[in-house]
Formats: sequence, structure tokens, C-alpha cells
Amino acid sequence: MMHRRAFIHSSLAAGALAAVPLLAAEESQKPKLKKAVKFGMIGIKAPIKEKFELIKELGFQGVEVDSPSGINRDEAVKAQEITGIKIHGVIDSIHWDDKHRLSHPNKSVRAAGLAALCGALVDAHLYGADDVLLVPGVVNKEATYEQCWERSHTEIEKAIPLADKLGVKIAIEVVWNNFITKPEQFVEYIDSFKTPIVGGYFDCSNMVKYGVKSGDWIRKLGKRMVKFDFKGFSLTRFKEGKDPWVGIGEGDEDWPDVIKALGEIGYDGWATAEVGAGGRDFLKDVAERMNRVLQLS
Repeated sequence: MMHRRAFIHSSLAAGALAAVPLLAAEESQKPKLKKAVKFGMIGIKAPIKEKFELIKELGFQGVEVDSPSGINRDEAVKAQEITGIKIHGVIDSIHWDDKHRLSHPNKSVRAAGLAALCGALVDAHLYGADDVLLVPGVVNKEATYEQCWERSHTEIEKAIPLADKLGVKIAIEVVWNNFITKPEQFVEYIDSFKTPIVGGYFDCSNMVKYGVKSGDWIRKLGKRMVKFDFKGFSLTRFKEGKDPWVGIGEGDEDWPDVIKALGEIGYDGWATAEVGAGGRDFLKDVAERMNRVLQLS
């Protein structure tokens, strides 16, 4: 009997010890995320430096800015240096309007879109940003899926030498543009460029309506994923014909699985909110919501 008790005791001890490296491994897989906002979310009338100081006080570490925009580039660079808030990315802000769409049938429109993309790459280099977010095109009456692919692909290829020279990635974003609705399509499109200078910018909320869990999109993308952002999307409200956009953490994003998937692919980097604009109280609430869903607190 004593031998049996000793055996059980030693077995339990061994099991407990075995669990230690397992827990450590799980903890080591948790992504190291840095919180950021879109610059337009900082809804106070103040110089850029004061805007950066506000979000820094609230626990944010970075911002994404538009290009083109009315922002004073020199002021933004100086504010970044003084506050330590990083301009981590640039958004091609006119990428899918009627005058700049890379999938447009008119060559002059596509040329204008390419010029805008190149301008955003130059801005990103000026700020020391990692990438330019780009929506490559839209599938509509002017462009089939194949035409959207071919036209946008051709124009983006023209920008790759500049992106490569500047060390700025072109990050393709997924939105409701009827072009990329499955993770396999996303992977195929990115891989078709045959260069790591083109990657994926995944919006965890945009793609919920297509029925594939955000975590599974992330797993498919793997190292192709450059950045991600999010808001809050309610599939129930969407199906009811109501406004589907809700507060961060109130939607149908499976956040535990998103965090798990990010850890599995080894993602350590920026997590950017994309919601409305407001002052201190609004941004404080956004920061707290991000801490909860990203498991940062």
C-alpha cells in the first residue's frame, strides 16, 4: 500500500512538473502586441504633438496616418520624435475611389491610383513607417474578379521596385469589395507577387460576415500577415439589416481564438483600432476595450 501511495505521489509530482514547460510554452506563444489608433480617431483640436501626448497617456504606442491628407508631415515627424508615439503605418486613403481605383477600366484612373500608392510609399519612408495599407480594387459592374486581379496586380507590380528601395511593405487589406472573400484567395493573391514586400493587412472585423473565423484567416496567412486592425461587428445585426458596427468586444469576433492564432503564427506587432473619433473619454474607453480583447490587462 505504501508503495502504491509513493507511486501515486511521484506520478502527480511528475505530472505537475511536466505541466510547467507546457504552461511556459503556451505563455511564450502569446503575441506581444502594441496598441495603436488611426490618426483620425484623435478627435481633439490640438497640434499633432498634443494629440500624440494624449494617446500616449492613455496607453497607446502608435498611430496610422492617411496619405494623401492635410497632415503637416514635418510636424508629424517632430511630434513622433518628441513623444515616442510611432507612426507605424500609412493608409493609401484614396485607393478605391472612382478617380484612383487600381481595378478601374480606364488606364488614366489606374495611373492616378499608382501615383497615389507611390506617394504613400514615399510618405511612409519619411515617417519611418513599416507599410502602406492598400485596397487593390473592387469587383463591380466595371470589373469582374479576374479583371480586378489582373489590373490591380499589374499596377502594384509597378510600385514594387520603389517599395523595395524604400523598405516599405505594400499591405493588401481585405474589405467589403467583393474581391477577396476567402483566406485561400488572400494567400493566392499575395503569393502571386513572389516577393515579401507585398503582404496582408487583415481586418478581424471586416471578414466575419463571410463565415470563416478570423483566427483561421490568420492561420492561413501565417508570416504573410503584416498588420491587423479591428472594430466590432455583429453578425446578428447584419442579418437583421441593422447597422452591424458595434463597440470593440461587443461583436462576433472570436477574440480568444484570434489571440491564439496570432501566437501560433508568431505575430508580434501592431494592433490598431478602427472606430469613430472622440476626445479623452472616448479614447480611454477604446484603450480599455482593446486591453480586454487583446488580453493586455
